[in-house]
Amino acid sequence: MLVKILLTATALFASAFLTLIIRKVSYENNVGKIWHSLLTQPKQSTFTESMVAELPAPVKRYFLHAIATGTPLATSVTLEMNGNFRPSEDKPWLPMQAKQIISAMKGFVWQARVGKGVMQISGADYYWQKSGRMGFSLWGLLPLVNASSADIARSAIGRLAVELIWLPSALLPQNGVNWQEIDDNTIQASFEIDGEPVKLTLVIDADGKLLKVSLPRWGDKTETGEHEYIPFGGEVQAENTFDGFTIPSQIIVGWWFGTEKYSEFLCATIHKYELHNIHLRQTNMGQPKPLSLDL
Repeated sequence: MLVKILLTATALFASAFLTLIIRKVSYENNVGKIWHSLLTQPKQSTFTESMVAELPAPVKRYFLHAIATGTPLATSVTLEMNGNFRPSEDKPWLPMQAKQIISAMKGFVWQARVGKGVMQISGADYYWQKSGRMGFSLWGLLPLVNASSADIARSAIGRLAVELIWLPSALLPQNGVNWQEIDDNTIQASFEIDGEPVKLTLVIDADGKLLKVSLPRWGDKTETGEHEYIPFGGEVQAENTFDGFTIPSQIIVGWWFGTEKYSEFLCATIHKYELHNIHLRQTNMGQPKPLSLDL
């Protein structure tokens, strides 16, 4: 009888473990397909000063700092980053490594590994075809978060909008972005992503360097836990130039930005940046290497 019980328990454990493996592989395959779908075709044009000549002076200053004349206008980019992540204000900061693809006004995938040792969490966030999903597991197997909803999708749109600062060509007026000058160092971009209106505010210095970014982002970081538009944003701590784009290379962001309730949760440093117009041209439009969560 004891042997039978042990065999039954072993079979149940093996079945549960196999189910976890199948779910993990299925989710990673789905994320991989979305990643490949976001590898957009490059535009044939390059950046010229005439593209921003009619914009308000501070907006023009931002673009002339962010994009070198003659730079091909990429529509998607891949990033690799490391830094620290904090699940909530009362939790400690954890080490973070991640890969990300951003496609202009289309979507993103963020694959990350957070923590270390026995408390390491891995998984992915994405926004694609009006859908947002978060899927993270302990040790890559035990599900901790697997969620998708209209609220998550709306919040993900806000994240995508903020992260277009890593792809400044997406914010050019020819892409349906309307710019206005708030003051000599504050500019605001208005546009839509899948019908969701966005107002992205940038603070720049006298040279056009980005200092701060913010917007109202849909989220549940409220006293009641109800979703509402919350001030979200962060400060740029360093910048770097990659293939003609000068972008924030170190940034710290959080909810309730600019208020007394501001709570930082992500500090990221970009250590690899690849524009797909350059990558695809050099590889004869070949397919990129398969992705892995093993960063």
